[in-house]
Amino acid sequence: MKNLFDIKGNVTVITGGTGVLGRAIAKYLAHEGAKVIILGRKADVGREIVNSVMAEKPSGSIEFMATDVMDREMLVRNRDEIMARYGRIDTLLNAAGGNMKGATITPEQTFFDLDPEQFQKVLTLNLTGTVIPTQVFLEPMVAQGRGSIINFSSMAAFRPMTRVCGYAAAKAGISNFTAYMATECAKKFGEGIRVNAIAPGFFITEQNRSLLTNPDGSYTQRGCDVIRQTPFGRMGEPEELCGTIHYLMSDAAAFVTGTVAVVDGGFNAFAM
Repeated sequence: MKNLFDIKGNVTVITGGTGVLGRAIAKYLAHEGAKVIILGRKADVGREIVNSVMAEKPSGSIEFMATDVMDREMLVRNRDEIMARYGRIDTLLNAAGGNMKGATITPEQTFFDLDPEQFQKVLTLNLTGTVIPTQVFLEPMVAQGRGSIINFSSMAAFRPMTRVCGYAAAKAGISNFTAYMATECAKKFGEGIRVNAIAPGFFITEQNRSLLTNPDGSYTQRGCDVIRQTPFGRMGEPEELCGTIHYLMSDAAAFVTGTVAVVDGGFNAFAM
């Protein structure tokens, strides 16, 4: 019987692959036999990740390519190089994103302190930074009649959270874009193209570390609020995203498209 979860040889592109979550996912997929290409701006970090993972002798492979998700020409060059090497692209993980101080509103501030310019930059990085790579890497998927795109949404997309005004708006847009693209691709390119998203709960990354933890490692008030809202009573570990991503990119999810899979320790289900 066919193993529906077999991803050996799956050519997987990960934007934002040098971040904490991207790194853990890339490492897992390489050990599962995928041919992983991480894209990012930090070449030194990218090379370190590749060397670290390859030293573990995974059954698959991993490599790094410098890119900018807002630079279509650079992404096209990345795509063409990948196609020249492997002849196909099976999975795209749109993991690039981030936040900016001016697009947040602290407890001491009001809405009038929001910086519209930085708000727009956060929208552009997260939302447009998902749309452009999708345009670029979808093309070979359409040509081969098969592919899986997995976007990164957030808990902030489900309900308005304090402080993260710009980031929440962008992630809500990504959830909507995911549903739109699932229909668009299925109707125009066939059922072989699937588009889903993953919505992580709270994981400590370089972007939110100072927001959720103090220098001594204890939780800030916001970190405590997250723990109180999470039935599991803890933050997530990056590796805990890997199983859901593995499922969504595999044939086990062949009839799954347009979904936002939540991995949050129960955060979104908790009411009081």
